[in-house]
Amino acid sequence: MPLSTHRRLAMSATLIAALAGGLAPATAASAAPATPTAPAGPATPAPDMDGVTAALNSAMANGAPGAMARFTGPDGVRTRTAGARDRVSGEAMDTRARFRIGSVSKTFSSVVLLQLVDEGRLELDAPVNHYLPGLLPDDRITVRHLLTHRSGLADYTEAMFAKTVPGFEAVRNRVFTYQELVDLSLAEPRTTEPGVAYKYSNANFVVVGMLIENATGTSVAKQYEQRIIKPLKLRHTSYVHPETRIRGTHVRGYLHPDEVGAPLVDSTEQTVSWAQSAGAVISDPADLNTFTTALMRGRLLSPRMLDAMTTVTPTDATQTRFYGLGLRRYDLSCGTQVYGHTGTVQGFYTYAFATRDGRRALSAMANTSNRGAANTALGGTLEAAFCGKETAPVASSTKAPRTLSTLPAEADLPERR
Repeated sequence: MPLSTHRRLAMSATLIAALAGGLAPATAASAAPATPTAPAGPATPAPDMDGVTAALNSAMANGAPGAMARFTGPDGVRTRTAGARDRVSGEAMDTRARFRIGSVSKTFSSVVLLQLVDEGRLELDAPVNHYLPGLLPDDRITVRHLLTHRSGLADYTEAMFAKTVPGFEAVRNRVFTYQELVDLSLAEPRTTEPGVAYKYSNANFVVVGMLIENATGTSVAKQYEQRIIKPLKLRHTSYVHPETRIRGTHVRGYLHPDEVGAPLVDSTEQTVSWAQSAGAVISDPADLNTFTTALMRGRLLSPRMLDAMTTVTPTDATQTRFYGLGLRRYDLSCGTQVYGHTGTVQGFYTYAFATRDGRRALSAMANTSNRGAANTALGGTLEAAFCGKETAPVASSTKAPRTLSTLPAEADLPERR
């Protein structure tokens, strides 16, 4: 027998004997010891869609004709609707319908401006008057102060909508220039010294619109289109100022008068010229989810600008609500932090938020306004969607049960009810 054949037979016999005796093959003996598996972190809670529905129904119980929400996460898309999108026709609420997103527009404007900062056309800490000479009465007001609502510029909408319905009807079809809106703000006393304190003001983002148009030589509408809408393929998002109509399938908005018992006012058609770059964008739930997800995943801004945008300071004493650069952060009861913006425009309340990793997003809308309780109720969709169902409390726990919404909604527009 050839020597090589003899050796192969001998080795095979040894291996068979070892296996028969319950021993591991020789190669296993030299393998490195298995590394203990690290304990898995807390699982992402599944959205509590029953809780989302309860929040929508609560918004309706507090005066909204209808409401809807769309959640996107690792397990796909989930939607819920309640009530009507049109009180006259009786058509049911539809998550494919467009609506006015109000101050969620501020995040769109911030994205455009921060892209311009990245391109070297603007500087965050440069005085606004460096770019728009003589516009503001204080050279200390910077671009960053506008984006963080720390400029001290008065919110002209306080006087404009001191009487809700008459104020709205006076501007429903009016077309303002940016300068006219700035002049309305400057006619009021300043609210704070630049950089000292947070004070929400629509005037800040009117000036942001002016900065965008001055730096690019084109309209805000074109910049939204080129920098956000087309790249993200937001097919139902538009900025049509001063056109009054919402094209395609849309939700009709209903404004509550200040007088108790007075009939709702259909506020769907309007120029939104009183807001422009502070609140005149139109969108739908799917596009809003796409926008907030893309923003948080770094598809719209460089890491440097996204870090700047998400660097926040408190807006109240609860230490759960914060503001960055045209961006809110809410710290929910389960510890989850979500970024986005709220929106109020006559007839519509909107929430559009996502987690910092962009893996989960929620957009919600109720078709009413000047009804703070409805806005607060709609905010309950955030807790339900991002925190999931609340587990049964341990008997010894001193923690209070979580509720869908514990704080009044933040007002993006003056409201009397």
